[in-house]
Amino acid sequence: MKRSRKLLQSLLCLLLTGILLIGCQNGKKSDEPELLLGFSQIGSESAWRIGNTQDIEDQAENYGVSLMIENANQKQENQIAAIRRFIAYKVDVIAFSPIVEDGWDNVLTEAKEAGIPVVLVDRDISTEKEGLTTCLIGADFYQEGVMAAEYLIRKADSLGLDSVNIVEITGTENSTPMRQRQQGFADTIASDSRMHILERIDGDFLKSRGAECMRSLLDKHGDDIDVVYSHNDEMTLGAIPEIEKAGYKPGKDIIIISIDGGQEAIDVLKEGKINCVVECTPKLGKELMETAKKLKNGEEVDEVIHPTEVIFSDEQDLEKIAPRGY
Repeated sequence: MKRSRKLLQSLLCLLLTGILLIGCQNGKKSDEPELLLGFSQIGSESAWRIGNTQDIEDQAENYGVSLMIENANQKQENQIAAIRRFIAYKVDVIAFSPIVEDGWDNVLTEAKEAGIPVVLVDRDISTEKEGLTTCLIGADFYQEGVMAAEYLIRKADSLGLDSVNIVEITGTENSTPMRQRQQGFADTIASDSRMHILERIDGDFLKSRGAECMRSLLDKHGDDIDVVYSHNDEMTLGAIPEIEKAGYKPGKDIIIISIDGGQEAIDVLKEGKINCVVECTPKLGKELMETAKKLKNGEEVDEVIHPTEVIFSDEQDLEKIAPRGY
């Protein structure tokens, strides 16, 4: 009898262990392959960039994606080294925001030879080789330049201006947003004989450089400046105090046009010291995670994915602008 009871207990233990093992296997969702994404960020030079990094981290968690993220601190060589580490680690997908357009062929060829798809985030690259990247997720920078110029033309019309002298504080030289924001703006004002570019100066997307550039522009051109067209909010926010120190009222004596749409710039827009801010959303994490999962599963993806963006200006009721979140 004792032997039968021990046998029954053993059978029950085996049965219970089997049930627990099945439950554990189901909990792992083994039908959903794990995804490891390597992402190289340019740096943390602006509220936009910090917001972009945070959104990618948040969405990786939401989508159950394992994320390896590295900050390049504004140096291309750091990004190239990070991509090589991702290749060595055999991540499933590589994504990065290129600090400049040129100089990526060698490392991206290595990624291609390793069979790892590469996604560009926020910025594009320049290459004559085909198939080094799978897609670009980011804003339509050219259209942002167009939107900025269209606003300026409307503003000039409303003020009855016969001549408009513009200084342009550009982003990092040879970066995609710098090139395309400049080109979109230039192409749009080209047919308006009132518009004149006095000078273009590289502000490197940095607040400190925006201040330096504005001081230099004021020293050279002073009262001749009608408009400051700045390629991002950080440079704009650096320039405004310099305009005030020189005795001018930003937003009134000088028309201020910026791009990005961060909370601080929107607050200054509401104060009347900025006239127009073109949105460039940093919230690209959802599109990146969905694209990475498709690539992991061998699915086709669109070559270019643009978010929908808007414009904020003194033409509208600014109190209706919702908190920006970055």
